[in-house]
Amino acid sequence: MIELAPDQLPPLARWFAAGAPGTAALAEHVRAGGAGRWWADRAAGPRALAVACADHVLLRGDPGALAPDALAVFGAHYVQAPARFLPALGGAFDLVVPWERMLYLHREPVPAPRTPDGVTVRRLAPGDATALAGLPPDAAWVHASWGGAAGLAASGLGWAVVRTDEVLAVACTYFRGTRYEDIACFTLPGHRRQHLALACVTALCRDIAARGHTPSWTCSRDNRPSRLLAWTAGFRLEDEYVHHLTGKPARRGAGLPV
Repeated sequence: MIELAPDQLPPLARWFAAGAPGTAALAEHVRAGGAGRWWADRAAGPRALAVACADHVLLRGDPGALAPDALAVFGAHYVQAPARFLPALGGAFDLVVPWERMLYLHREPVPAPRTPDGVTVRRLAPGDATALAGLPPDAAWVHASWGGAAGLAASGLGWAVVRTDEVLAVACTYFRGTRYEDIACFTLPGHRRQHLALACVTALCRDIAARGHTPSWTCSRDNRPSRLLAWTAGFRLEDEYVHHLTGKPARRGAGLPV
């Protein structure tokens, strides 16, 4: 596949459902300025189109239009695609693992929880970029959809529990669509079980509702802590689906960094 510049994109309504919740909002998020890249089998009149952001990929179109190694650029990604793409994925990678996912929508407003003394729940600002970048390496995913800590801090779409200048927990819009905003959150290991994530998520949900959007939440079926937090924050199950984690390209030397 070849990478497309934003001004080369075909009308997205033909490829992606408008106003979709969960990870399906990825295309709208990238089109509106989120971090991400577009790919197609050809620039003019594409027959297959992909959008990738933060290790997630949406595939649409005709897999028959793809060369055998065309999908190799999406190694080590979570791919959401119609079932007709499964043979092409299976041929492109040494491993394709189905991953059961759950999609929740925010249905029940909940009161803000009590938080420990000495902390503040507030919107992230550009000046918080350094504190976000200083979170442990396993937290980097939380700002990946904004291209990094500075992008999330400047977006105005994140909330944090802060003590002095230290970010203890953060929740943010991960994929922002025209109707739904899919959210993500992270709490420092030493500060869990203090309702800090719930405080961030509650503030973020109110903020999203004030914009006229609905918060969504996606997680693995096996991620019980995430499911429990979603329920406590007022989310209710809407749908279940499967995406696929890809391994290494099946052909040595195939693939490019995404």
